[in-house]
Amino acid sequence: MNKSYLILFSIFLFTQNVSAQLPDSCKIDIGINISGVFDYSREIPFANVMKMSRTWYTKGVNDPSYAFATNYEDMLTYDVDGYPTHIPQTVPGEPLLQDVATIWDGMDAWPTGKYTLLWDGTGDFTVWGSMTNLVKINSNRYEFDITNPVSGVLEIRMILSDLNDPVQNMRLLIPGTESTYQTQPFNQEWLDGLAPFSTIRFMDWGHTNNWGQTDAVWDIPNLAMWSERAQLDFYTYSSHKGVPYEMMIELINHLDVDGWVCIPHRTSNDYITQMANMFRDQVEPERKLYVEYSNEIWNWIFGQTQWLNEYGCVSQNVSWPEGLVSYIQNALDLWSVSFNNDMDRITRVVGVQTGWLDVSERICYNMTANSIDAISPTFYFGFEEQDEITLDNLGSNATVTDVANFARAGMDDNFGWMQDMKTISDSLNLPLAFYEGGQHLTPTPFGVMPTYEVALLDVQSDSVMYDMYTEWIDSVRTLNTTNEPMLLCHFAFASKPSAQYGSWGLLERSDQDTSIMAAPKYQAFTEADGCGSFVSSSSDVFLEVDALTLYPNPTTGIFRIEGMTSLYEIQVLDVLGNIHQDLSPTIDQDIEIDLSNLPVGMYFVSVRLLSNNAVQMEKIIKN
Repeated sequence: MNKSYLILFSIFLFTQNVSAQLPDSCKIDIGINISGVFDYSREIPFANVMKMSRTWYTKGVNDPSYAFATNYEDMLTYDVDGYPTHIPQTVPGEPLLQDVATIWDGMDAWPTGKYTLLWDGTGDFTVWGSMTNLVKINSNRYEFDITNPVSGVLEIRMILSDLNDPVQNMRLLIPGTESTYQTQPFNQEWLDGLAPFSTIRFMDWGHTNNWGQTDAVWDIPNLAMWSERAQLDFYTYSSHKGVPYEMMIELINHLDVDGWVCIPHRTSNDYITQMANMFRDQVEPERKLYVEYSNEIWNWIFGQTQWLNEYGCVSQNVSWPEGLVSYIQNALDLWSVSFNNDMDRITRVVGVQTGWLDVSERICYNMTANSIDAISPTFYFGFEEQDEITLDNLGSNATVTDVANFARAGMDDNFGWMQDMKTISDSLNLPLAFYEGGQHLTPTPFGVMPTYEVALLDVQSDSVMYDMYTEWIDSVRTLNTTNEPMLLCHFAFASKPSAQYGSWGLLERSDQDTSIMAAPKYQAFTEADGCGSFVSSSSDVFLEVDALTLYPNPTTGIFRIEGMTSLYEIQVLDVLGNIHQDLSPTIDQDIEIDLSNLPVGMYFVSVRLLSNNAVQMEKIIKN
């Protein structure tokens, strides 16, 4: 059985007109929001971590004050890929010549081993920080070791770049990737963690919030042209335009997942059309694309909300939020034109504010009929304000149990808001597709350090979090009354826990060994999509086989297949369709299969009855 068969099998299960109601185990698909690319990220998506570097800052040559940064970076000259035209450079009125530097301030998830710094052109660098054994191998190569990246810092300073042959194409390669990074740009450990998810939302990857802004300046009246998008060869993807679309497309195709893309708010019609055409032409045709205009355009902390209010409402003398509708409509309509002959490949979503029914209605009900395909709220659960005050009064005496009890108490109101969103989707005869969700256990006001900090951090890795996620997702399932799975995109994949700003990640780091460091949110959420055992009632294509049990599931190694009463062929496959076990057991026996040598992740157990080729698939999680 190969990958294409798995894809066809999955498509069949979810597109046949089955006679039975969709079982609870099949009512949701799980997706994930991947984190934005920053130097301090706990996700390491790329083999070339130069793409995660901080944007350049300047340093004075022979600076007697040893200032960390001189802040002249905007006064230097650069090429189209963001590399200085030469180094050092002069700045008018500044006596010191200026170099540029970049830094990674937070290396906790970096793999250990030998790193390689490569570049084209004539230049040189200094390397400082959490590394050892720095060696210059030749005029375009340094090597060094990173053995203890936890809380690590690394700075690379460009001290020479020849004007006639300037430094370009810098690469800082993680261990073991020099021979493969050009054909496989992604970090395999990161890919393995993403394996269970059916959909990847690229909101943060594309720097959708405050897109195109420098500093906090949102009031930029001109619309960006297609040539102004994030470019593949730009030296870092941590800039204000995020990761290029080409990388999003490559990840979708590599993982065989669906993608959720966000159209930047301040872009021209040509930009939006060219973006749609690129995804249409380059994403594999069997993959679905969810398309959304910007993100949370009702959330006043973001520049896109300020911009749309000014240019869609105030300047046009149109009430808010009605003035937002024309921008959403225009963007989605342009994608509809692009995908005119392939409309089944896209789902046009309208994001709504889950806790504000009036605003959500005034946006959705003003959209043109039949121009959208789904209503998109959040599925967060969190504290009620008074309960959070009670926790704050408990202070250091608060326990994990206290936090969990108050989190559960807040679920009713959160679920009620989601039911309000369902009234909108039902009235428009549209499904729900949740763009974000998970636990939202944060202090009030947001950003203060809570007195119950320890308990708030400890609950994230406690088994009670697994229980809460399971209970919450079981409730969310009930909102789906259709015969199609409902998408839940968790926010987010991996991030550093924070009592002040939220512990959003399913994992604390993308390389997390869950057998050593508990990950109850990741375990519960990836187990929530339990549709592997669903068999269509269309018996002429797939026939029911014996009721099988995989135990234990999840497993740390050995599991058993119980309930065998006939001759079967059994295969264990990963999410890419690669076969890891291939067995043909005899009749009437329980089978033991050992996954000890396989990486942590999700696998499929395919069981085929030899007498009539009936097939059943079950999902198993390796912890």
